[in-house]
Amino acid sequence: MHRLSHRNSALNVVLLLYLVGCLAPSLVSSITVNSPAEIHASKGDTVTLSCTFTSTSRPTSKMTVDWSYRPQSGGTPHAFFHFSSQSFPPHTGQFAGRIRWSGIPARGEASISLINATLSDNGTYTCSVRNPPDVHGATTSHTVLTVTPKAASIRFSDIAVLLAFILLPSAIITLVLIGRILCPKKQRSQSKSYRSPIEVTEGEEYSINPQEAGESRITCCDLCLMDSDGEDEYYSIKKRPPMDEDYAESQF
Repeated sequence: MHRLSHRNSALNVVLLLYLVGCLAPSLVSSITVNSPAEIHASKGDTVTLSCTFTSTSRPTSKMTVDWSYRPQSGGTPHAFFHFSSQSFPPHTGQFAGRIRWSGIPARGEASISLINATLSDNGTYTCSVRNPPDVHGATTSHTVLTVTPKAASIRFSDIAVLLAFILLPSAIITLVLIGRILCPKKQRSQSKSYRSPIEVTEGEEYSINPQEAGESRITCCDLCLMDSDGEDEYYSIKKRPPMDEDYAESQF
């Protein structure tokens, strides 16, 4: 009888251990932390290092968030930010004064912001979240940050200089070409040809005034585009004294 009771006790212990083993995962729940694998930013930007988590337990004051950083060149990661009911940003070191808490634990967010990113901030950032009793599972997640130099921007003064040195000369040349098209230059043969005021061809003695035949009207375009030879002949004609008809007939 004593042996039977001893066997029952041993069986009860085995069953109890079995039940504990089966119920252990439900008693200690797991937590899952996620963050983007890569983040790209330009120098001087404010970068949001995103981190989210899912937990079967509601976040409490015991929940903690830790951020650590490992340089791109390698080395041992070192923690630079801690959250537990309130944020504890770094006051010394590389990230002093440049970390801002952006998380909302009630929504499963544990993100931070990196202000005025520099090229020396390139590296791997690790987010670690614990929310007791959810302390097991994928409690960490990694993000690789790549900061590149900011592209040079074109200032308004640079555009003004380009307009002054490129468009302005082009506009002047265009106006000159248009002027030459609207006011064509006389042929050199026409500009050098000259008839005497008394030279009259057949059929012109009654229709053309000798004085008008010897002088042609000069327009503004002709004066601007006349070559040096044409100008000398024009002014020599203007200096000659007028000849009347009686004087011309006496010459014959």
